Amino acid sequence: MAIEELDSQVTTGGANGLLKGASQKARRGLSIALRTNSGRIGFAIVAFHLFLAIFGPLLAPYSPTDFTSENLKTRLTGPSMEHLLGTDGFGRDVLSRVVSGARSIIWISFIGTALGITLGTIVGMTSGYIGGKTDQVIMRGVDVFLAFPGLLLALLVINLGVQRIGIDLWPSKEAWLIIITIGIAFMPANSRVIRSAALAIKPLEFVQSARLRGESSFYIIFREVLPNIIPVVAVEASIRVSFALLLTAGLGFLGLGVQPPTPDWGLMVSENREFLSIAPWAALAPAMAMASLVVGVNLLTDGVREAAQLPISQEAS
Repeated sequence: MAIEELDSQVTTGGANGLLKGASQKARRGLSIALRTNSGRIGFAIVAFHLFLAIFGPLLAPYSPTDFTSENLKTRLTGPSMEHLLGTDGFGRDVLSRVVSGARSIIWISFIGTALGITLGTIVGMTSGYIGGKTDQVIMRGVDVFLAFPGLLLALLVINLGVQRIGIDLWPSKEAWLIIITIGIAFMPANSRVIRSAALAIKPLEFVQSARLRGESSFYIIFREVLPNIIPVVAVEASIRVSFALLLTAGLGFLGLGVQPPTPDWGLMVSENREFLSIAPWAALAPAMAMASLVVGVNLLTDGVREAAQLPISQEAS
């Protein structure tokens, strides 16, 4: 193919803009994902939880945080018409807390995943495209981050951050520290996957044509490479969300996440685990909500992976 023809194609593609091309690929991929049974079921489950995260506090029959001496009279009561999922160890309505608790765990996990995917994509594309010593230095730095287990890194960041941050942040310092932790923890593995995808794109003709035209590395990375690895980024993001949800819930269970009385599924399991033998509903309800959300995300991930037509071996690399 002549260089002039390549230039014409690249220029036309670039005129559409990065955001337009990415959004078109995302819409097309989601449309394909929803054609599969797993994609449809997963999307329905995730959409339901997103609805609860947005409107849950408005739909909750009782306040999820209020606590008075009157609550103690109804503590650990079983499911009834008045309290559909019973009450917890403090007499608070379990259904109200489960519905309201969706907000914190979902927004923390989603924003943390977005941060990690963004950082990993930038690092991976830069390393893969530039190559040479720059690639080696970046990848050795990534190896250092991979040496730290995710939970250990989370404990370190949160404990140090809570002590050093002297201002109050909405909704809490712990929430933003968890977001930062998720971003840092997910960046290394994600950058390796994106680097592999960038290496596959780098020798293609339209990239070489852009280099011959004298385009900058910044332009080529974000205008030529990124739009062509959107399916890989989408699959990576959908996979990481599940891990982010579990990490956020685990930190809440350990008391390092959202602080009481704010409802949080992991914290609710921790608060009510001692009552499992006499009031299992108080701990099982948030646990089941968490499990259903993770299953929904995984089912949707299967649909996204099928839409992207990526083999499992490439996903796990």
